[in-house]
Amino acid sequence: MININLLPDEFRHKARTPVKLLLGMSTAIAINASLLAWFGWTVFGVTAGIESHKGVLTLEMEGLTPQVNYHNSLKAESAHYKTREDTLAAITSSRVSWTRKLDELIDVINRGDSFDESGGQRHLIWLNDLTVNQLDDPRSEKYGGVKASGNSGSREFAQVANFLEDLENSSFIEDFYKPAPPEGSESVVDEELYPPVVWSFPLSLDLRKPEERQ
Repeated sequence: MININLLPDEFRHKARTPVKLLLGMSTAIAINASLLAWFGWTVFGVTAGIESHKGVLTLEMEGLTPQVNYHNSLKAESAHYKTREDTLAAITSSRVSWTRKLDELIDVINRGDSFDESGGQRHLIWLNDLTVNQLDDPRSEKYGGVKASGNSGSREFAQVANFLEDLENSSFIEDFYKPAPPEGSESVVDEELYPPVVWSFPLSLDLRKPEERQ
């Protein structure tokens, strides 16, 4: 049905916006304004803070990078020298100080006069020759040693045994296996000489394995 209002304008009711619609629009406007403000703060505030922090970290990184590179180079150099040091230590530990060994052998020979508790001569030894060698071939079971032709200036062959016993009890033997039992031959040189009787005997000592010497 169509309603026609024939009343004059001054007597007609004015049309009003519904209150619910007005509240809904106000709420929507307020929410949109808040979202816009949050978006603006995010874009300009948080982003600016992040960029500022990034700049600080970049500067710190630029300052630390040369130090890190230097540290890495020192670490690599240290590892290189450590490898060389270990190699040299391994070589040194497997080597024998022949100068020291000869000094120790000479000391044993020279102390022959003072070892006898009865006050007599324990042994009188001298060497005609001396050969030392060291082998570094890992495929070989021999590692070198000492060979010599020795003489004992006494009629008593026991002095040869005394010398070998003193040798075994000295620091000289630490790098060698024990010598073989004493053996030798007697030769009468001349009654007018001292000593008139000389025992000739071989001296042969084999080096221990490198790991045993260490």
